[in-house]
Amino acid sequence: MILEKTDGLTACALFSGIGGLCIGFEGSGIKTSWAVEQDPAAAKTYAHNVKNVRLIKEDIQGINVHGYDLEPADVLHAGFPCQSFSQAGERRGFDDPRGRLFYEIIRIIKEFKDRKPSVIVLENSPYLRVGAGGSWFLELTKEIKMAGYWFRDSNSAELDTYDLTPLPQKRNRLFMVAFSIEHFRNGKFPFPSKKDSSVKDLSKYIDFSGSLDDETYYLPDENRYNKMISKHVEDKKCIYQLRKYLVRVKEPGVCPTLTANMGQGGHNVPFIQDSKGIRKLTEYECLRLQGFPPDFEFPNDVPRSKRYTQIGNSVSVQIAKLLAQSVKEKITSERLR
Repeated sequence: MILEKTDGLTACALFSGIGGLCIGFEGSGIKTSWAVEQDPAAAKTYAHNVKNVRLIKEDIQGINVHGYDLEPADVLHAGFPCQSFSQAGERRGFDDPRGRLFYEIIRIIKEFKDRKPSVIVLENSPYLRVGAGGSWFLELTKEIKMAGYWFRDSNSAELDTYDLTPLPQKRNRLFMVAFSIEHFRNGKFPFPSKKDSSVKDLSKYIDFSGSLDDETYYLPDENRYNKMISKHVEDKKCIYQLRKYLVRVKEPGVCPTLTANMGQGGHNVPFIQDSKGIRKLTEYECLRLQGFPPDFEFPNDVPRSKRYTQIGNSVSVQIAKLLAQSVKEKITSERLR
């Protein structure tokens, strides 16, 4: 019997961060039941914006289904730590304690037994698929299959925010979607692929012609980064990204990938030239470039550096929504019970 009704579909979140996946899934009608986020600052931002969700602010390694009375959900999604799988990192994979947190996702899924989620959605660095000669992805595939899900290479895809949404940020991430063999006859999944044809306009997200009252966003004239960037500034609406000792000039209308370390000094920080001088993008400009809604805001006691980190660690909301729509269609047309 095919289940056609989608009213009341629910999701649960592990490594929820500030809620990029949760907000995207809710935008497609899949309500978040509960979420887990260990980082206190990220949890505070999540709770301030994502309402009516049971938020568990603890280390996933100490959480279990029975002890925490975790409610079953149709979808479990998790943007698990990517540092050990990133091409830019040490590439330790599952030998890194952060990489091994993937196994906690599998453990919790198995603890649900016959009430496990129909669908699993995972997000990570694209390098996970090819790192260590492909052995990381093989290990991940094995664990997901052993947990009782359809999953193969075609259940993973790199989705770029710039290509698929109106957002002008180039952000390419790996998404993996698995389907329970108890609920589906196959694991075929059509990832979002329709290219967005709208003209990218950074001016919708960044005020190039105005200025900010807060001087702390600006680089002083004598600052060495100011001098580095000034050599490259032209009369264009461009973003200038510091890469250690280099300045990368992005083409007009394009935002580079917003990273977690953009609030930690010079590396990867995006700057612009406005009417007052050279300044970094504000955290709210970065939020909008990630697709967060206009009413999303940070609590006053979350430091600015942590705000940037939270944005860089997040999933683009509009990509999450597109993915959720495809998941919902699969459930609607093919779920058996």
